[in-house]
Amino acid sequence: MKGYFGIGIEGPSKSMNVGTLFRTAHAFGASFVFTLRAQYDVRAGALADTSDAPGSVPTYRFADLDSFRLPLGCRLVGIEITDDAIELPTFRHPRQAAYVLGSEREGLSPGVQAVCDYVVKIPTRFSVNLGTAGALVMYDRLISLGRHAPRPVGEGAPTEELDQPVFGEPMYKRKQRLRQKAQSKQ
Repeated sequence: MKGYFGIGIEGPSKSMNVGTLFRTAHAFGASFVFTLRAQYDVRAGALADTSDAPGSVPTYRFADLDSFRLPLGCRLVGIEITDDAIELPTFRHPRQAAYVLGSEREGLSPGVQAVCDYVVKIPTRFSVNLGTAGALVMYDRLISLGRHAPRPVGEGAPTEELDQPVFGEPMYKRKQRLRQKAQSKQ
């Protein structure tokens, strides 16, 4: 899959949820994880993060929105239940993205929502656990941007193999000019 993604949380109230989110991000191949306005207890988070994501994935801590930074070209995608949010199944993920979830109690602040390029919601009847929401977003990114065999029409596993990419012989300008000369002489 081309591109990269990172995921983080603004103002979490439970360190275990941050640990779960970071562990899941590590499993899905996140390029980085972050906290924003967080009082994150690393020891408590480590109880849920058995993969030690901060030891394997770049981890950033931003004290406030003014200090928040993303790589050039990276789009910020907020995950929040709002009336005007895009439903996740209809959202096309940016190739370079950072996803941010809000705190368990308050959600994403208006300030963070204002700097998001997109705000996406998971179409559920009510709010789900922070770690679950993050996992759903990362899984949706994987199945929509990754290379997978097509789903079968009926139940069960795919009946078709994933097509392997076919590459032709490299075409160099010199060979191209020689072929054009030979064709023009004929």
